[in-house]
Amino acid sequence: MVKTTKVLSGLMGVCVGDALGVPVEFTSRAERLKSPVTSMLGYGTWNQPPGTWSDDSSLTLCLAECLCEGFSLDAIANFFSRWYTEGYWGAHSQVFDIGGTTRQAIINWQQGMSPINAGGSSENSNGNGSLMRILPMAYFYQTLTFRELIERVHQVSGITHGHLRSKMACGIYISIAVELLAGFKPKVAYLQGLEKIQAIYFNHFNSEYALEKPHFDRVFSGKIAHIPIEEISSGGYVIDTLEASLWCFLNSSSYAQAVLTAVNLGGDTDTTAAVTGGLAGIYYGGENIPSEWLEQIPRQEDIMELAYRLAMAL
Repeated sequence: MVKTTKVLSGLMGVCVGDALGVPVEFTSRAERLKSPVTSMLGYGTWNQPPGTWSDDSSLTLCLAECLCEGFSLDAIANFFSRWYTEGYWGAHSQVFDIGGTTRQAIINWQQGMSPINAGGSSENSNGNGSLMRILPMAYFYQTLTFRELIERVHQVSGITHGHLRSKMACGIYISIAVELLAGFKPKVAYLQGLEKIQAIYFNHFNSEYALEKPHFDRVFSGKIAHIPIEEISSGGYVIDTLEASLWCFLNSSSYAQAVLTAVNLGGDTDTTAAVTGGLAGIYYGGENIPSEWLEQIPRQEDIMELAYRLAMAL
């Protein structure tokens, strides 16, 4: 059974990384090199107080709450819709940022389309909007077969991001997170996670996966950590976010270093740090997230209660 502390560490890892990146989202790497983020800031890009998380964490927490009651794509879609219309699981009960693909998917559900068909499936629908919120799925690794888990991960991605590339990015990320939850160190978790997910994606005659493989070559090389920082992009494309987050996590030795490295890449700072923070939170534990950052995160008791409920549901 996954302990509440492991669930809380991952959820808080996402929220804190996200909140660190919110004030400097869309700033350039050159700006971050000149003035690197070293602490929890406020205002900036979105004019939000320090500790405010974005849609990344809100949708992660919505997914986590849905999973407490079982697995239902309709329920997940409804919770995402509540966030968009009511600010449900917003840091301050409001929405100040949403990706275009996610917004369109929500509109599609609200107009009666099934969640299984609502997510964007075109080449241009491969933003990082499903990867940023997928972490809670990893906690079910002990109650589902690995293949079942990845099938559900793909379904949850598809609620907003239905292209196979986005689904695969989520599958790779969850496979690595599962190895971290099993107690392996970062490099081992990365390599074993790749080995397990490739057995699903490429060891059979599914041409769809094979066609997508070249987009993941740098990740599947097992050497993503050795790529020069100049070749790591940190925009909103799902492949960029997956690569950047793995790069930051594997080239760090603490939670703080991992998420600050992510933020200071510039670009889509909140999402890169949130995705990095999920892995780093699991591995280093919530007790190693700087207390001065945690103190500024709103709704801590709500997140703690949610982590307990999810742990009890596993």
